[in-house]
Amino acid sequence: MSFPADGMRRESAQAPVDPIIIRRAAEWMARLWSGDATDADKAACAQWRAAHPDHERAWNRLQVMEGKLDSVPREIARQALLKPAVAGSRRRRVLQVLGLVVAGRLAYSVRESDTWHAAVSDHSTRIGEIRAIDLPDGTRVVLNTDTAIDVRYDGPERRVILHAGEILVATARDTARVHRPFRVQSRQGWVQALGTRFTVRQDADVSRVAVFEGAVDVHPARATEAVRVSAGQRTVFAADQAEPPVAGQESDAAWASGTLVADNMHVADFLAELGRYRPGLLYCDPSIASLRVTGVFSLPDTDRALLNLTLGLPVEAIYRTRYWVTVQAR
Repeated sequence: MSFPADGMRRESAQAPVDPIIIRRAAEWMARLWSGDATDADKAACAQWRAAHPDHERAWNRLQVMEGKLDSVPREIARQALLKPAVAGSRRRRVLQVLGLVVAGRLAYSVRESDTWHAAVSDHSTRIGEIRAIDLPDGTRVVLNTDTAIDVRYDGPERRVILHAGEILVATARDTARVHRPFRVQSRQGWVQALGTRFTVRQDADVSRVAVFEGAVDVHPARATEAVRVSAGQRTVFAADQAEPPVAGQESDAAWASGTLVADNMHVADFLAELGRYRPGLLYCDPSIASLRVTGVFSLPDTDRALLNLTLGLPVEAIYRTRYWVTVQAR
């Protein structure tokens, strides 16, 4: 009678883990590897691991990878971890070392995670970082927090591949002798610009598009027809279809200037959005999730944003550590 139970445990241990959870586990591991982790950081990591079985499974899989570092020459691993990062952080260095030893099922899980793409992409940002880059034709792309893109300007098109995060694009006129359309590719399809300024955001199962100037055509990967989205509109699309466009707001791109604009937003949604800009866990107590918040909040200083939230609502932010914050009723 014990054999089926053992089989179920083995099947559970080998089941795929959400890439977002893999990413969080990698962030915790990077923090503990950083050399300056405190006892409070270690306790917060333990709490995160205990919060859900998938957290522990992700952690255990990365621990297997850590064990395989023994097969990497110590000096190579040490240099990868300690070498000053020109365009990234020690967290990314840690993940690069992890990438050296990925194998089997875990290799697939990590390669499909946002963390892996951030380590190997052409351009990426850290959590909390917002950065603009200029492409060869003069197109400007602003990368939001924790974003990873590849740029492909070869062949008959100009293509930006959005692996994770969000970008704001202001397209420039193509200078090539033969016109090349400008496209942003996501996991669910692609967006073709028609002389425009627009955002594309990669969520777990859908992509989100908002247009501020001009228009774009949204092409879901498995759909036969494109959906036109014009200035002042936004839409959400999966691989098989795009939702009809609805009215958008200029504030949808406020993040590019370092602000989060909340307009009668549920506190749960507000904290989920703010949490994208800070490492660790920002937890919303269910008792306050449905409260509403309106205001303009700082993204570079999320602690100030939390303070301002507590000044406007009957809530308080409890800091177990810098990386473990709970917002609850006061």
